[in-house]
Amino acid sequence: MNTDALRALEEGYTEAVRDPLWGHVYLTKEFAELLESAPYQKLRRIQQLGPASAVYPGATHTRAAHSIGVYHLARRLLRALLDKGADAWTTDVGAKSFLAAALLHDLGHFPFAHSLKELPLEDHETLTAKLITAEPLRTLVARSGADPYLTAAIVDGELPIHGDAEAVFFRKLLSGVLDPDKLDYLNRDARYCGVPYGAQDVDFTFSRLHPHPLRGVDVDSRGIQSVEAILFAKYLMYRSVYWHRIVRVATAMVKKSVSAGLETGLLVPEELYGLDDEGLFSLMEARGNRAFAPAAAAREARFFSIVAEFPFDEGNSAHRVFSTPQNRTEEERRLAETISSQTGLKIDPLDLIVDLPEPISFETGLFVVDEGVPFEQSSTVFRAPVVASFSRALRIVRICAAPAIAKTIDSYCVSYKNE
Repeated sequence: MNTDALRALEEGYTEAVRDPLWGHVYLTKEFAELLESAPYQKLRRIQQLGPASAVYPGATHTRAAHSIGVYHLARRLLRALLDKGADAWTTDVGAKSFLAAALLHDLGHFPFAHSLKELPLEDHETLTAKLITAEPLRTLVARSGADPYLTAAIVDGELPIHGDAEAVFFRKLLSGVLDPDKLDYLNRDARYCGVPYGAQDVDFTFSRLHPHPLRGVDVDSRGIQSVEAILFAKYLMYRSVYWHRIVRVATAMVKKSVSAGLETGLLVPEELYGLDDEGLFSLMEARGNRAFAPAAAAREARFFSIVAEFPFDEGNSAHRVFSTPQNRTEEERRLAETISSQTGLKIDPLDLIVDLPEPISFETGLFVVDEGVPFEQSSTVFRAPVVASFSRALRIVRICAAPAIAKTIDSYCVSYKNE
């Protein structure tokens, strides 16, 4: 075994952090210093699930806690893979860089969960990479024994790696079907929401994985059940938590305000980078513009009412108008004009929202080593059409309106269901 890589995972881990999910999580003194940096401290002020706490009051855990969990599982995963041959291409610097990437992977994440997704902003992975390669983190990461650029490149798949075999391997480990990020957030989110759907058997899962320099990990046929558990847990967590109808409404209200601010120039993208939850709302409040009223209402749990909801049918040309954020904004304006002309009321497009969740990937890109086939061709019941049906079942179009006008306009929205 490559003893340098092994030592990088086992020596000097004297600093304990108590995590309610995984128990004691051990860090080196240098990794512990990363937790005290200003970019990491911001994660303590971003709730992992944003508006979900309006539905599940216990869901107030932070991205900082999640990041510690991802780091912990990354260390356990790599240790298991070194025993099975990954030491052939893993160095001590690479191992430390992977752990640093796991610990810091969410540094650039936007506030209020995924409310800013789909907006014309830089990807949070890109923002994370920029933070890692700038001071003070560049020096702190290097002090931990990691390489700052390799750490950033593991997080941000767009950074060039010039054929670096370790970077390829570690990127696959950090972002894949059975990655430490997913294994932590499913377990953690389920725990804090008080639902049983996300719990995963991490020990068994790691025991059935086999390292591959290009694919990251393969799985054996006994581990197929772990992949199945991940797929179904992810589906159930989206259905019951992440895309709960109230969570979707709250998310859409914040997104609508930020989108309106960007469109009108009241906000510029650079102002949104590096904000925590409170900072986002304070920024909009300080601008004092009507465009930010939906976000202010969501902050106070005064949610829009759902006046129509129906499954999205990609094969229906009338539904395809909802496919892009720009089209949905235009549809909100068209609907406001139509209702205004037919009722004589002045309907503000800011009081209407058309929401459609983005397609979710239930990735199955694993190779089953002892069956010699990709996962979707293996002995699983989760074949490609079944997995694709998960995403289709979750995509619900919802038309929402401010409570003051909801009863007035609900009859005008019913026709969407039958188009």
